[in-house]
Amino acid sequence: MSDSKPTRLERIDTDRGAQLAVLTIDNPPLNLFDKALMESLAADIADLAAAPPRAVLLRAEGKLVSGGVDVHVFDGLSVDEGAELWRTLFARIVHPLEALPCPVVFAAHGLTLTAAFEIALACDILLAGPKAKFGLVETVVGLTPSMGGPQRLAERAGSGRARELVMTGDLYDAATMADWGVVNAVHEDVDSAARALAARLADGPTRAHAATKQIVAAWRSGGVAHADSVTPQVSGELFGTEDLRGAVRSFLAVGPGRASYTGR
Repeated sequence: MSDSKPTRLERIDTDRGAQLAVLTIDNPPLNLFDKALMESLAADIADLAAAPPRAVLLRAEGKLVSGGVDVHVFDGLSVDEGAELWRTLFARIVHPLEALPCPVVFAAHGLTLTAAFEIALACDILLAGPKAKFGLVETVVGLTPSMGGPQRLAERAGSGRARELVMTGDLYDAATMADWGVVNAVHEDVDSAARALAARLADGPTRAHAATKQIVAAWRSGGVAHADSVTPQVSGELFGTEDLRGAVRSFLAVGPGRASYTGR
């Protein structure tokens, strides 16, 4: 970690020259979400939104992904101030992260609590190490998770599982979360696996990935009929991209598996 910043944003090139952004939480000893971490994370996500890479990997340093939110953040808030806190975190972290026009992979190597878990659920793909544990434990301070965790958990695992996890405040291991469909895959070396996946996605057709995210977002907000209604325009625009044109030309010339993508 730097002297003043609890996150680190790096932009690196894959072997094929595509830009991959790695956003690391590094706020020892517990990677608690205090005001400084929230502000730093919001600033980094704004940076990504202003100049999107081809893929993003979100990860953490240390033994834990995060021990949760620093409870000092909640101390003394009024009703209006509490509501404004959640509105701000949605507006500056959760929604901009989901709206990034590229794949976002989250790597959870250890304990992942509250805000960190909610942010993981806002990512496109969630990978976990075998020792990772997950929990939305806000009930210990009389809260319910309010950065979108319950609804995004319900989307992945069903509303009954979401209510169980939130109401009990229990911890759930990576294998259980994978069985529920919350975690996409469990890897022994999750950081390496997540980096490899993020690089693979960065080397792929980013504009097509962005279109996939738009179509899924349409389904989330309005169901299959709404997604169907937006798909022709969203997908049709891909025919104007160099990604599609170059991939089609290379497919016809040399066969599948050798396409290159510019993404812009």
